[in-house]
Amino acid sequence: MDSEIEVKFLDSNHDEIRKKLVTLGAVCEQPMRLMRRVMIASPDMTTNNAFVRVRDEGHRVTMTYKQFDSLSVDGAKEVEIIVSDFDKAIALLAAAGLPHVSFQESKRETWKYGDVEIVLDEWPWLKPYIEIESHSEAILRETAAALGLNWDDAVFGDVMVAYRVEYPHLTEKNTVGNLPNVKFADPVPDLLQP
Repeated sequence: MDSEIEVKFLDSNHDEIRKKLVTLGAVCEQPMRLMRRVMIASPDMTTNNAFVRVRDEGHRVTMTYKQFDSLSVDGAKEVEIIVSDFDKAIALLAAAGLPHVSFQESKRETWKYGDVEIVLDEWPWLKPYIEIESHSEAILRETAAALGLNWDDAVFGDVMVAYRVEYPHLTEKNTVGNLPNVKFADPVPDLLQP
């Protein structure tokens, strides 16, 4: 599996980040777009803090096995492939006994700054955040500093790290992956109510 070296900065002002990215000479590769995904998790995967995801990214569809060995800068491991059809990939997994447990929407804008990928993320019922990914922690730190971000504010892990900061009553077992639908048009679910 490949290690992902990435960091998140929560409650970010995307307009300010865009201005800084333009000033740095970063290039917007994918404008803000709606993404949809399904999450598949068997008991074995849950035990390993892992899941399978099929995601329509707007310009491509990916299928990913993702595992979090730790909540650290390099704690995420993944195997990802590009597939040709969102619905058929979901149907294939369901036919193999792996139906999805959650359908989720998010919005994402993708920027490139040298070898660094910076994404502006929005999820239902959550303040916007950014994620920075590269091949070394040193480059992540340099990029964060160039964007005026304080490394002491960095968080690591999947989107649930952001939800748990915003909704501190959530436990490890309380995840948006337990919700059948995570959509922008839906009201805040009981899971997120204090």
